[in-house]
Amino acid sequence: MLFGIQDPWVWLAYVLSILSAVLCVGWGIFNWNKDDSAKEPDEEVRHWAEEEDKVEEEL
Repeated sequence: MLFGIQDPWVWLAYVLSILSAVLCVGWGIFNWNKDDSAKEPDEEVRHWAEEEDKVEEEL
């Protein structure tokens, strides 16, 4: 066997680990400079944030 590893499950683990690392790097490169700040928060989230600010001011 190649590199002295005889068990095919060990080879599968190595191949899947390397493949997942390559996919993660590709995903990171693809999404590197996506601008999430342009999205407006939902009305519910905005209302929650305002209520939280009020409570913090009261404390």
